[in-house]
Amino acid sequence: MAITMTDHSVPHTSTVPATAGQKVELFVRERDGTPPGPPADRKAVLMLHGRSIPTLTAYDLQHTSYGWAEALARAGYDVFMMDLQGSGLSPRPRMEDPCNVGPNEQGAVNPPLSGPRTASYPFVLTNSQSDQDELATVVEFIRSTRNVSKVAFIGWSAAAFAMGPYAVKNPGKVESLFLLAPIFPPLGPPNPPTLPVPGFPTHVLTLKGLDQAWTNEVHCADQREPGMVDVVWSALMDIDPIGRTWGPVDSSTGKPVGASRYRNFVTWGWNNTTAGQGGVLGGSVPVLIVHGEFDKTANTTPPSSNPVLDFHVPALYDAIAGTHKILVTAKCASHQMPWEVQHKNLHNLSKHWLDQAKVDGKTTGRFEMDENGNISPVS
Repeated sequence: MAITMTDHSVPHTSTVPATAGQKVELFVRERDGTPPGPPADRKAVLMLHGRSIPTLTAYDLQHTSYGWAEALARAGYDVFMMDLQGSGLSPRPRMEDPCNVGPNEQGAVNPPLSGPRTASYPFVLTNSQSDQDELATVVEFIRSTRNVSKVAFIGWSAAAFAMGPYAVKNPGKVESLFLLAPIFPPLGPPNPPTLPVPGFPTHVLTLKGLDQAWTNEVHCADQREPGMVDVVWSALMDIDPIGRTWGPVDSSTGKPVGASRYRNFVTWGWNNTTAGQGGVLGGSVPVLIVHGEFDKTANTTPPSSNPVLDFHVPALYDAIAGTHKILVTAKCASHQMPWEVQHKNLHNLSKHWLDQAKVDGKTTGRFEMDENGNISPVS
């Protein structure tokens, strides 16, 4: 089946405090694998990235079989991937200034910062409302240009902060919700703070930081293929022309080691109350939640005393009031499952869900998925 790839620049009026009211263009990549036929038969999917990994690295990694969006397109779906502002190929306002990097990450810029500094924008960049506004713009773009009434959502990690509340508020526009390793604070704040929040706009991820965080969640001998950290890092550097000039200079190459820039953001309105509101999630919007058994990023271990930073994936399943909900724990998998050996099973699980909204023939329950992709109920 032929796959058509198109990169879109979707017009949007920014609600990010740093650029509020300005006209911007959101990056959206489409991989369309829908067969010829009536427009009514088209099935549209929107994939949203998390906090630190932009959409192309998350869903369109061009390395052997790791392209999740391509796998869905080959199954006949029209797949869209978007970058929120402050990530990937969408605008990154105020993030080009090294002085706007978080105070604990100064050594990752070039030249490394030390001593007193003056930030040109001393505030957190984005927030729950601006993220949902951008998501809404892209949903309307898909609905209008592809003549579909509903869009199926796939979100990884912190994408849950935007996709979960949006689905609750707009159930008539969301066909289903697939959340991989969703960040969910059961007792998270219900209301917004005064915006903009004092702080800084830019975090940076280093190669060492990526490797260490990922390795801490690898506990099976065959959990990931050799060299995958470098594959992912290369993909991150390919879409960050400023970040790849940052960091200390590597003595062996004479070039900076690079840093991947991502937005600092503040969240609210995603908690037990929201997840259960009106019985929407698990009701008119079926929900599939997947997480790795070794995921300590989306499952705070040990629990945090700060409710804003206390995350638990199973708690989201419990909070969803509707009965059309599934929780799958993937064996030998971490928070970075799309880049691990379980990735093909993840692709297949998502294809089956998009087609039938079921797992193992069921519409509710807790399950485990082994390394061969076999699904079994958890008693």
